[in-house]
Amino acid sequence: MLDADGGTSAEELVADANRLRRIYDDGLGSGGAEGAPRPVVSDSWQRSLAAHIDPENRLPPLVYRADELREVREHHPLHAVMPLLRTTLVSIADEAMHVMLVTDADGHVLWRDGAHGLLHSADDVGLVEGTRWAEEAIGTNAMGTALAVDQPVRIHSAEHLVRTYHDWTCVAAPVHDPDTGDTIGAIDISGPLHTVHPALVQLVTATAHLAENQLRVRLAIADERLRVRNMPHLAALRGAEGALLSPSGRVIASEPYGRFPERIRLTEGMDRVQLGDGREMAVERLSEGYLLVPPSRRGRVVASVPERGTRSLELRFTGGGGPRVTLDGEEMAATLRPAEILTALALHPDGLSGDQLTLMLYGDDGNPTTVRGEIHRLRSSLGADLLLTRPYRLATGPEADFLHLRSALRDGRVADALDACHGELLPRSDAPAVRELRDELVAGLRHAVLAADDVELLHRFAGHPLGTEDLEVHERLLELLDREDPRRAAVAARAERLLD
Repeated sequence: MLDADGGTSAEELVADANRLRRIYDDGLGSGGAEGAPRPVVSDSWQRSLAAHIDPENRLPPLVYRADELREVREHHPLHAVMPLLRTTLVSIADEAMHVMLVTDADGHVLWRDGAHGLLHSADDVGLVEGTRWAEEAIGTNAMGTALAVDQPVRIHSAEHLVRTYHDWTCVAAPVHDPDTGDTIGAIDISGPLHTVHPALVQLVTATAHLAENQLRVRLAIADERLRVRNMPHLAALRGAEGALLSPSGRVIASEPYGRFPERIRLTEGMDRVQLGDGREMAVERLSEGYLLVPPSRRGRVVASVPERGTRSLELRFTGGGGPRVTLDGEEMAATLRPAEILTALALHPDGLSGDQLTLMLYGDDGNPTTVRGEIHRLRSSLGADLLLTRPYRLATGPEADFLHLRSALRDGRVADALDACHGELLPRSDAPAVRELRDELVAGLRHAVLAADDVELLHRFAGHPLGTEDLEVHERLLELLDREDPRRAAVAARAERLLD
């Protein structure tokens, strides 16, 4: 029976759910009188049971805390297409009493949106951001199963392995990286079992394709920028064969045209590669991507291209406006973890081992593997010629406000130190190295200003983010200000408020 909109009626959906519950009870109990589940469901049940998933009373594991999600999202490729996904799906989910969920390739829910009336129910069953919905974590479900089989999936009612979700229906489709073809996440619509509509599978699948197409457009733009910036390297070959590769190994320009495959597999540190036809080519690492040249020309081509000037790196990490990184004169987006890494490397120009950097960022509980992944992402943004490895270090000394502040304090240049400081160093950071330096700089600047007994310095510091709530600074300033100084009344009022 179909409703007026061409969908299955609520009564039929409930009847189908009851039939699936009987199949579920028979199937998990080695019965089978009610028939067998669909093959995609049966196969998923087997994978889930082999992963020791308990069908009774289980919720998905929480992997990312709320304070960790922002950085994880910003580094995920689907972050760039979230406006499209919200425009396409959220209004529909809101009206149809569903929630939209977007995961990464490992099934972690990174984004959630949709019907506010349903979010509390979703909270109760663990359909929340930061949880993991891979099959090996929570059994058969649309997100995890779509990722496992790499195709769109609908899981209705008792097709879920875990009984908690038998009142839910979920539809999900995987999303692929247009560069590598790898699965990078899944898009899911979930809701009460009586609200499902047959068209949801087509809708979610089409939305996944839209997201892939938008990523493909962004990739084409990035390719063109890389090609324009690096074509002088190919031109410098003067007729010899060579190829310009993207960071993932795709050939985006070659000389002569058609002499190279579409993609060449490269690994970190590789300096030579053998092509399928037996030719050997030398690998030159560029600031973005790679250049393949004949072995006889290794080390000569990149050096022969005129430099556009020494690369510059400016860091402004003090104050509450968030970290700001300026690379070669262009400001780029900066999040907390990359800023913490850059802080540690700026403090140690001779370099740090993986274990040393891990200790500075995470303390004794850190994992060097995590740091390697973060360094890899940061190198992709800055360029491998700027962030070096073995040991990890910066190829150029950065212009950093916190370094200027520390240097001025050590030299006794209190006014210069105050000029360099815009507030606390990375105030949201809990990295041990940052905490230690932050405390050193705040205490050092405060002590230097108070010890100077300079009215102008004290007045500046009293209006500074580090001094505006400091009663001792205001009281000392009142002692030094002339009674006729027009600034005295405001300082006195501020000191009185701080006493309350």
